[in-house]
Amino acid sequence: MTEAAAPASQEAQPLSEPVRMTGIILVLAGFFLSMANFMAVLDTTIVNVALPHVAGSLAASPNEGTSVITFFAVAEAITIPLTGWLAARFGTVKVFFVSMAGFGICSALCGLATSLEGLIFFRVLQGLAAGPMMPLSQALLMRIVTPAQRAMATALWTMTVIIAPLVGPLLGGWIADNIGWPWAFFINVPVAAVSVLVGWRLLAPYETKAAPTRVDFIGLILLIAWVGALQTMLDIGKTHDWFASPLIVALLIATIIGFIAFCIWEWTDEHPIVDLKIFKNLSLSVAAATMSLVFGVYFGSVVLVPLWLQTNQGYTATAAGNVMAFNGMLAIVAAPIIGRLMTRIDPRVLISIGLAGICTTLMTRAFFTPGMSFMQLALPQMMQGAFMPLFFLPMMTVALGTLAIRDLANGAAMITFIRTMAGAISASIMTSYWEHSAIVARVGLVGDLHPQALGPRASKPILEAMVQNQAVMLSTNHMFFFVAISMALAGVAVWMAPKPQTRGQMGGGGH
Repeated sequence: MTEAAAPASQEAQPLSEPVRMTGIILVLAGFFLSMANFMAVLDTTIVNVALPHVAGSLAASPNEGTSVITFFAVAEAITIPLTGWLAARFGTVKVFFVSMAGFGICSALCGLATSLEGLIFFRVLQGLAAGPMMPLSQALLMRIVTPAQRAMATALWTMTVIIAPLVGPLLGGWIADNIGWPWAFFINVPVAAVSVLVGWRLLAPYETKAAPTRVDFIGLILLIAWVGALQTMLDIGKTHDWFASPLIVALLIATIIGFIAFCIWEWTDEHPIVDLKIFKNLSLSVAAATMSLVFGVYFGSVVLVPLWLQTNQGYTATAAGNVMAFNGMLAIVAAPIIGRLMTRIDPRVLISIGLAGICTTLMTRAFFTPGMSFMQLALPQMMQGAFMPLFFLPMMTVALGTLAIRDLANGAAMITFIRTMAGAISASIMTSYWEHSAIVARVGLVGDLHPQALGPRASKPILEAMVQNQAVMLSTNHMFFFVAISMALAGVAVWMAPKPQTRGQMGGGGH
């Protein structure tokens, strides 16, 4: 959400005003804003690896412990599309720092929780606070820089979106193994405290005008209903054998009915809490569809690769995280370069190049074999990281480049929400299909075996392990082949969008 403020906010702080930060003050403010987004994104993945430790210490099963992840995601997904309304109602700076303070307090309470129920409750509150932090951090970043600096500021800020999901499992695994899972939450507290104390003094002059707005309670209830049903279905689907379970079918029906009712109500309501009419813009619609596909694949691979490494290649959580960390090495170098190129080259060209590169690296994974070395696994990650900014940064220009300034906040909100939901849906679908494909491959391999040719000394456990390893490897290769094809299709689809206009106000963002 580039700028979570209503049209009225433009009167409070017009984008043409000369009041801009410079020097060390600008660097300091930009750092705090980027760290706010980094923490919010980080907490979507940092607990994943530590989940066995969390469940064990709170006398819960691993399946019960997944609620710690699910309820955070549901709460976060609900408040993201509400951020524009909140900022227009109370002011951008106030909402941002209240969210930041709430995030820090709830992080401390999560670390102090002594029961699973208590941890889940505080994770819900933490997720509600995290949602507005992500878009509003960029909204404020766009206010404190000059129009000429916005493309570069967006490039550097967006790196938190790419890096945080990779750092989360690595940091979470190390914390859980060495100092205890509560510190996965406690590390947020000092960052939040310093950001609130220092950041408020720096950013208070950039507050936007607040105006009383009617609350669309029906739209809010419908949003909570269908998002909650969808997230719950995705979380418990595998343990309930998906659509063989009446509960999963009921959740699917609730999701579909709730989503349709939500769309109809928000489209026709005079003061919707989420303005869906923004999708009349072709560029935004194409970008939203492309973003959902590409980020879904990206986030799904962030989940799938470490899972494969730990379950079939003998990697520890920390070692798997080290492989994933290579994704961010070249990305950090590429981001500022791409920020400059965005002002000179059609962003659709950059996006196509980025997707072609990502597609190529994904296709190489379709030919992986068991027993590959660390560097054989890490190099594709590093190359993919170099191409990811080529997609993410220009894509936001395509998404928001043809919108009126008064629509930037809502447009960015929709992109952010769709990206968040696409990641959750893709991760669930990819891991489920991966497991199912491994079972199918195993059946085929067993049918081709000729045990009598192996000799009397052949060990059944060894044979079982060999078959299982090969079956999972085949499943992983098939998954990345189809993912690469999806990326190629996305590269073609982006040309359906018109060329965005180059303008100083652009730099939009999407978490």
